[in-house]
Amino acid sequence: MVDADYYELLEVQRTADDKTIKSSYRRLAMQCHPDKNPGCANSEAKFKAISEAYDCLKDPQKRAAYDRFGKEGVRNGGMGNGPPPDFSDIFESVFGEFMGGGRGGGGRRTNVLRGNDLRYDLEISLEDAFNGRAVELNVDGTAACEPCDGKGAKPGTSARTCNICGGRGQVRAQQGFFVLEQTCPSCRGVGEVIADPCPSCRGEGRVEKRKSLDVNVPAGVDEGTRIRLAGEGEAGIRGGPPGDLYIFIHLARHSVFQREGTTLFARLPLSFTTAALGGTVEVPGLDKSKHEVKIPAGMQSGKQIRIRGAGMPILNGRGHGDMVIEVHVETPTRLSAKQKELLEEFRCTETGEECPESKGFFQKVKSLWEG
Repeated sequence: MVDADYYELLEVQRTADDKTIKSSYRRLAMQCHPDKNPGCANSEAKFKAISEAYDCLKDPQKRAAYDRFGKEGVRNGGMGNGPPPDFSDIFESVFGEFMGGGRGGGGRRTNVLRGNDLRYDLEISLEDAFNGRAVELNVDGTAACEPCDGKGAKPGTSARTCNICGGRGQVRAQQGFFVLEQTCPSCRGVGEVIADPCPSCRGEGRVEKRKSLDVNVPAGVDEGTRIRLAGEGEAGIRGGPPGDLYIFIHLARHSVFQREGTTLFARLPLSFTTAALGGTVEVPGLDKSKHEVKIPAGMQSGKQIRIRGAGMPILNGRGHGDMVIEVHVETPTRLSAKQKELLEEFRCTETGEECPESKGFFQKVKSLWEG
């Protein structure tokens, strides 16, 4: 037994609560543990001293005896005559919450292993993404075994506690300063061993099965949208809870529209006469409605026209995005004799003012030639 005051060793006040004492011990133990200070006798001695102090103060009865009678009260209680404290046990009781709990965690513990999550990739059309759609899916996975009710044991029998881990599902190995936990290789973390497995599932408690699911795809979903169906994944092992099913949405390529967020983009070929004289065109929407678009006279290729509220619906919200129409003026390639005659007459009347951008370009080129 060390001579120094236990509270001074742990650098805490006598009124400190259990949490403060524990925190201070953790800090000091990390600093002076022999594994971190090899060959240092002072560090080893200090570590043993603070471990002795913590072993006393963490116990309410020992702490009360120490506060009232000092070390004599603790010694009379048996500490001084017993074996030195097991430092690995002390360390584990402090740091056990980071490693799955201490040794005194309550004896047998049967674990249930959750089933795996499943992924399903679903391709839909842009129209389906616009309107929403009900889809029936056939998903391959596992389901609870009916003959054994998911327990894994042959009907009429039951599992027994695993002898390797004592039912905890975990085994421990000490490596120097640390106590490591890993899944029990015998029971695979369940805590039980089945001596007489169910012939239908071979002790797994689940069997392979294809199931049909009705899924409502909401309006406004986009590429990569994830829909979660809780409990529709693979069944758990031996009665464990099922995993989840995640549906990932993919959009098929559309012949007219391209999507960016809630905005729809479309390319509008326009005759050069309509572009020159102006007019009105009808643009279809994904909801089969028709949007009347006014084309101002002198419309140029590359110009965009925005139709408010004609885009994709907002997922889990209200309203729609916009539709953006990009104009591309099309030069005619098949002209009748009459059309050619009329165009020749038009060309004869051109002054250059009709196409100011073209006129400006050639003026710049001419200035370059003239030096």
